[in-house]
Amino acid sequence: MNPTLWSLVVGVLWAATGGLIVWAVSYPLQRRSVSWTMASIVITGTVASVAALVGSVHEMLLSSSVAPMAISVSIIAGLVTAAAAAAATRRFSKDNRVLRQAIADLGDGRPPGGGRRQLHSRHVERLRAELDETAAKLAESRDRERALESARRELVAWVSHDLRTPLAGLRAMSEALEDGVVAAPETYYKQIHAEVDRLSTMVDDLFELSRIQSGGLAGETEQISLDDLISDCVAALEPLASAQRVRLVGRGEGVATVTGNGPELNRALTNLVANAIRHTRVDGIVDVTVRASSTVAEVAVRDECGGIPHEELPRVFDVGFRGETARTPHLADPAGAGLGLAITRGIIEAHSGTIRVENISGGCAFVIRLPVAA
Repeated sequence: MNPTLWSLVVGVLWAATGGLIVWAVSYPLQRRSVSWTMASIVITGTVASVAALVGSVHEMLLSSSVAPMAISVSIIAGLVTAAAAAAATRRFSKDNRVLRQAIADLGDGRPPGGGRRQLHSRHVERLRAELDETAAKLAESRDRERALESARRELVAWVSHDLRTPLAGLRAMSEALEDGVVAAPETYYKQIHAEVDRLSTMVDDLFELSRIQSGGLAGETEQISLDDLISDCVAALEPLASAQRVRLVGRGEGVATVTGNGPELNRALTNLVANAIRHTRVDGIVDVTVRASSTVAEVAVRDECGGIPHEELPRVFDVGFRGETARTPHLADPAGAGLGLAITRGIIEAHSGTIRVENISGGCAFVIRLPVAA
């Protein structure tokens, strides 16, 4: 009997019914592993094929010799499909083990191992690549955390030392004044005032550094003329330069306008120029120059400190770092807790700029680069 549309519909209904029954029965097994899922798919497909043939044979009333042959062919096809599914399952199982090992390595803080064997599934290969990227980012984050923790410990050590000295002096002077054994009390009053100012400056620096590390430098921004900013900075630090017997020179080579927070940028430049004055030799020169192009504004601060040892250059902007022999400060203006340059770098980077230091003849140069205002 020739097949008709009705016989085709009956075959589809039988296939759907058989497939749904097998799929529902095997559904709990599919949650166990990929192998069980693949097996369920193969069995469902085979049963659906056999059911379709049985339904079609029954509807078309084929001879009894044809029906077993058709069913046998369907079963053979199912076995071939099962073999192919088993091979695919093995490949997926290997990929799964590689990914599980990569995730375990990631959880233990190690880069994903398992070799660089090419995985069979592009989707799984992309997933492994994403795990590798995540591992790299986590490693960078851990390195930054370790560096920050090391900087914090060093900062605590520096600040503890720098706080202990002025506090001991304040206590000694207050006890001397209390006992009335001071011949010139006004001298002690001046010293107490100076030490209190120094402690206040240190506390302000710690607060500023905390804001920088927490990303709290956000504030109102405006277009700022670097020429005017440098002029104000030079004028404010001229008394310090005169007291240190250092000549302070500021000059501009073109109009430089940037977008940023004026007080913060002024603090960064003041820290940088004051640091240069403190470490410049007597009768030396501190030269502040402003240049500008169409995209970048540059501020260069050159001093005559004698240079920085090459091995110390990478640490100049670290929290708590203070140079030794080549940059010994003037006794009249003792150095702080080593926070000024760290604060300067934080402010400049918060304004999408960069700062670097290099040795030049007789001293060193600090160079700030900021994007110009649109």
